[in-house]
Amino acid sequence: MVAGDEGSARLDRVLAARLPELSRSRLKTLILAGAVSLKAAPVRDPAYHVASGDTITIDVPEAAPAEPKGEEIALDIVFEDDDIVVINKPKGLVVHPAAGHETGTLVNALIAHCGASLSGIGGVRRPGIVHRLDKDTTGLMVVAKNDMAHASLSAQFADHGRIGEMRRGYMAFAWGVPGRHRGTVDAPIDRHPHAREKMAVRQGGREAVTHWEILESFAGRDGKGVASLLACELETGRTHQIRVHLAHIGHPLMGDAVYGPHFKTKANQLGPESQAALAALGRQALHAYLLVLEHPRTGELLHWEAPLPEDLLLLESTLKAAL
Repeated sequence: MVAGDEGSARLDRVLAARLPELSRSRLKTLILAGAVSLKAAPVRDPAYHVASGDTITIDVPEAAPAEPKGEEIALDIVFEDDDIVVINKPKGLVVHPAAGHETGTLVNALIAHCGASLSGIGGVRRPGIVHRLDKDTTGLMVVAKNDMAHASLSAQFADHGRIGEMRRGYMAFAWGVPGRHRGTVDAPIDRHPHAREKMAVRQGGREAVTHWEILESFAGRDGKGVASLLACELETGRTHQIRVHLAHIGHPLMGDAVYGPHFKTKANQLGPESQAALAALGRQALHAYLLVLEHPRTGELLHWEAPLPEDLLLLESTLKAAL
């Protein structure tokens, strides 16, 4: 019950004084979620001014478990043995649990699939994960099933083929046609200074190197080059690296709402079938098609390729049909 000296105070401040074990941000989240009630009715305004004698009810849900739980989620397994599992990740699958994605992730699926062997490998929030793909990037990923494999794969990904023979290849549909057949983007990447959910090329950032080559180019309605299919290989593995680097050189990925929003009008240069395929894509046109690495136990050089998924095959076929 609100005391007399608390009358006319803000709801969030009254709760903060009464419940010091909960942070201000946690209390605000609970209020906005309708977990706080006055007179049996939810109050969703943290700045609401309470009155003396008001009875406040707050429903604090139990904290989420610290460790992710296994979930039966279908996986497209390309290869598996006692040490590693290689999957062809579909679009829309988040790799590891994070705020807003506590369940339904690849980690949840792997825990169910692999059982106790994954426990603790790479940390409880991302067991066995040595690299990742963005939620809407499709393609090949390798996961460690034990500590030995995790150490070996982590070292290979840190080296990225400089000494060893690891290779990671991507198919990327990009706006425009680069002025030469192949090239390299060597530009450091760090957090965007103003949009924390984005990365950007920044002086003093972490080294990032991407090699690219034109596989196909596609003409628009005016007969000029409107898009390209590029093969990209990573020499480093930074967050959003290909997306940032291609945008940096003026050829952002088709469908990339984060790094290529200013290129939306270019869709008008596509034929109607390509426009429809791009609209249906609903994601960046990027696919991890190639993975080459040394088996952590045997040292054997393993090579996998994953064909373009159906949505990118449709985009490619419509772009070709317009030629």
